[in-house]
Amino acid sequence: MTGPCGSKDAVVRALDALGTGAYLADEQGCIVGVNTRGEQLLARPASGLIGQDAHDLLHRNSAGETVPRAQCRLRECFLAGRTDQGGDVWLERGDGTLLPVAWLATPCDIGVRPATTLVLFHSASRAGRPAQRPPASGRLSDLERLALLAETTTLLTSTLDIGVALRRLIALVVPRLADWAVIDLIGEGDEVRRFAVAHAEGGTVVFREDLQGPMPPVPQESPMPLSRALRGVASTLVGPETYQGSPDSGIAVEQRRLFEATGMHSAVVVPIRSLHEVLGALTLGRADQPERFTATDIVLLEDIARRASLALENARLYQRQRKVAETMQRHLLPQLPHMPGRGMTVRYLPAPDASHVGGDWYDAFTLTDGATALAIGDVVGHDLDAAAGMAQLRNMLRAYALSQQAPPSAIVESLDQATQHIAEVSMATLVFARMTTTDAGGFELCWTNAGHPPPLLITREGVARYLTDGHGILLGVTPDQARPDATVELPPGATLLLYTDGLIESPGHTLDEGLNRLRRHAASLAHRPLESFTDQLLARARPPDNDDDVALLAVRVPSPS
Repeated sequence: MTGPCGSKDAVVRALDALGTGAYLADEQGCIVGVNTRGEQLLARPASGLIGQDAHDLLHRNSAGETVPRAQCRLRECFLAGRTDQGGDVWLERGDGTLLPVAWLATPCDIGVRPATTLVLFHSASRAGRPAQRPPASGRLSDLERLALLAETTTLLTSTLDIGVALRRLIALVVPRLADWAVIDLIGEGDEVRRFAVAHAEGGTVVFREDLQGPMPPVPQESPMPLSRALRGVASTLVGPETYQGSPDSGIAVEQRRLFEATGMHSAVVVPIRSLHEVLGALTLGRADQPERFTATDIVLLEDIARRASLALENARLYQRQRKVAETMQRHLLPQLPHMPGRGMTVRYLPAPDASHVGGDWYDAFTLTDGATALAIGDVVGHDLDAAAGMAQLRNMLRAYALSQQAPPSAIVESLDQATQHIAEVSMATLVFARMTTTDAGGFELCWTNAGHPPPLLITREGVARYLTDGHGILLGVTPDQARPDATVELPPGATLLLYTDGLIESPGHTLDEGLNRLRRHAASLAHRPLESFTDQLLARARPPDNDDDVALLAVRVPSPS
């Protein structure tokens, strides 16, 4: 043992004969001497110890965190000059690992001032080997906890998909905090579903599908931990012994099966609870990690669950809004008329983003003279106002078309005048057409186009061309401008396609590229029955990166009998 004075050297020689580590600290807690065995156990030379604050340099808890000064019993011995002993201290070695120790501290009068305290310590780990610093899966420092909470907030609030959010949550806590993560969700009708049972294996997260699925109902009076969490009552520390007795419910039976299958020796169950309701429960368990969860862990996990509940509630509200908006729009879209000898079908796909529900629409109805009216359009905007404007526009178009026996251009001119008085419609695109039977028994199409993508005509032989005539400006721009009509004979067996721009627009490509892609796919599918033609065309031609809704109206001209 070395030190700065002769008196200490005498103590050094005496303590070097002991088989235990030892150091001397002054009344401020600074190390003034250390024996050889102490240097070995701490993996630090005397020069790296003497003069250093023993508490700041060495004293840790099992997670590797510096023990708060007010809670450090060793430091109290230095300051108060009293004797104490314990085994709840880990010393940080020079290589960064932790050494769990049993220790004895006592005042030591070696004839110098200031007074000193002698600390004797020996390894308390198995086989005398120092314990390694816990990996990321062990307890976290205060800074790491704050970083984890910030990461949780960022990752969970950046998606409105419930499945994605919860899988991100699992990836955050496994194996950082636990070997196992279990998420139970409460759905409609208070039905409980075990969404995920995940385990850390070889650096990846593996899901145990055999342990997932529907769960028994939540018992209202059960004192068992998961039942209490799913009622939003409290968080609880749990172990396999919790479920050793006779189960009081089906959920308790499932929990016993869970602990038997996973081998968890310690777990904590916390509610996932929003401001308005209980959404589920999060269970984290340890099987491979030896440390048991403590009450301190509950505080962190409740913070994580609170952030998860906000993300989960936002995702559920989003899905409800999307469902309401889609339902409203689908109800606004009309039923197709019966057209003897002709096939007609429609498709509508909502936008991926619920806030983008709105302006795409189609219509088909029989006019007073027996002709079939066809329309497709898009109101500028992607919200519920656009959907409301679409409904008004469609209804007015029907009213004008049924009350006036006029060409499409005249009807759309009247509609353009009227759009000035619809608050929800600033601008809109539209193709409006009349499909009539000719004297020779064929079919003819007369149409006008108000700034909309051109109709596509595909013959049964697979020749596809766009009907680019009859094109005019958007609705709502120059209401007094006259509009053109165009007419084309529809070949037997041909398919007429009206569509909205969601089928052709892509952020990374030009409009011409989108039109060419649609034309080629439509030509390749010309031989398909109409329903199959429409489904396949939608699947193949719609750009994968398009975030707009799509409406599609297809008419198959009858072939000669």
